[in-house]
Amino acid sequence: MGDGRSATPAPAIPGWRLIISDRGRFWAIRRQAFPRGALHAGAEPTVDADTFEQVQAEVARQEEIAQQFPGRVAS
Repeated sequence: MGDGRSATPAPAIPGWRLIISDRGRFWAIRRQAFPRGALHAGAEPTVDADTFEQVQAEVARQEEIAQQFPGRVAS
């Protein structure tokens, strides 16, 4: 007899911790800090969206900002 859990693996985004709220909203939190310049340019280390696809797109947008600012991470 099964324990009621789905055999489908949970969605994941490499380098980000994914949380699904009890209301089904998706949150992604970057595992490593962004470089300081990326933060000043508006990169957000925490994003949220209604669907996995939307949060995945928002993560990609934040990573695009960060790629413009290689260097030391913010402390």
